[in-house]
Amino acid sequence: MQDFLESNITYLTGVGPRRAESLSKELNINTFRDLLYYFPYKYIDRTRFYSIAELDPDLPLVQIKGFLKGYYTEGQGKGKRLVADFYDETGTIKLVWFKGTKWIMGSYLPGMEYIVFGKPGVFNGIVNIIHPEIEASEKASQRITSALQAQYNTTEKLKNQFITSKTISKLIGTLLKLIKFRIPETLPGYIVSGYHLMDLHDALQKIHFPSNPPEIEKSRYRLKFEELFYIQLNLLRFKTNRTRKYKGFVFSSVGNFFNTFYYNNLAFSLTEAQKKVMKEIRRDLGSGKQMNRLLQGDVGSGKTLVALMSMLIAIDNGYQACLMAPTEILASQHYETICKMLEGIGINVSILTGSSKRSMRKTINESLKDSSLNILIGTHALIEENVVFSNLGLVIIDEQHRFGVAQRARLWEKSLNPPHVLVMTATP
Repeated sequence: MQDFLESNITYLTGVGPRRAESLSKELNINTFRDLLYYFPYKYIDRTRFYSIAELDPDLPLVQIKGFLKGYYTEGQGKGKRLVADFYDETGTIKLVWFKGTKWIMGSYLPGMEYIVFGKPGVFNGIVNIIHPEIEASEKASQRITSALQAQYNTTEKLKNQFITSKTISKLIGTLLKLIKFRIPETLPGYIVSGYHLMDLHDALQKIHFPSNPPEIEKSRYRLKFEELFYIQLNLLRFKTNRTRKYKGFVFSSVGNFFNTFYYNNLAFSLTEAQKKVMKEIRRDLGSGKQMNRLLQGDVGSGKTLVALMSMLIAIDNGYQACLMAPTEILASQHYETICKMLEGIGINVSILTGSSKRSMRKTINESLKDSSLNILIGTHALIEENVVFSNLGLVIIDEQHRFGVAQRARLWEKSLNPPHVLVMTATP
């Protein structure tokens, strides 16, 4: 089955080398599997039929049933177009084509009943539909598509080659008819049953050709669940490998600095969320594995307090800490806030930014080397080569999405052993 789904899309009936090349370049569809997993972006209800008398240019896509009259041309040069009158018992509209006119005239015969689908417009006071979808009435009941018709993203280049959303739907229908087996389940049975998920085979069928809206929701939920499930597994595997590879400093105790701040300087009680986060951070810091934790919270939710208390634990265990912010304004705000909260405790805090004077930089670097500087707050200036910590144990990064991976890594490399890392963000 896996080998079948990996077959080149060229070998699917209705594709061929030229279409296969276009599908590959425009939509990155190269195999049967790629086509099967090319999902629709919306669905159109094809149960509603409008009469021609009801048509209005303000309407979205509409569906009408009627008869085709003879063809004729209008316009000159680039504006030359093929036109056909289409009528029902309530009136007549124009169907218009600018390209593929020979194929249109050979495929749809005057006097026959058709179902027309498209966006109504008005030109010279007459309602028209440009490049409509057309289907013979007697074939409508035989098509694989249901009343809810899937719509697929395509490109202008593909449309010029008559590879439309409808074409993609037909190709997927052809592929599903070729699959004579049930597509094997990829999730463990206990997860499928425990979360009441649609099985994979049915989900892939129903996402393309649903019978009703609940089937769309169930198939979408199943396919989204699977994608996120494997992303989560990869993240857990990455985390497991990381904790095995990187040993962390052991912060075994909560000492005088933390306790003095908590009992004397903290003017309010921690929220339940802050207590929970501190408990988890405390556990990580004492585990012997490098902490690499994300702290997310709205502006004003108390992330800075959590960061400060974490830094105090590092200092109590003989290590230095730093906090890197994306802008000088934010770094200065952190510096002022933390200095005010630590008044009277005897912790040395400094700030380093791009605008810091040379004399200040020299003083900071000397204090870092002799361990007299406990907390350094700053911007990208913290990752400069001449900024050297003697014993960096904890790195706090605020708004971490504003920094590149390489920039964050350079900060971690400020210590012989990788420091614990806490990144903070207000962005979900």
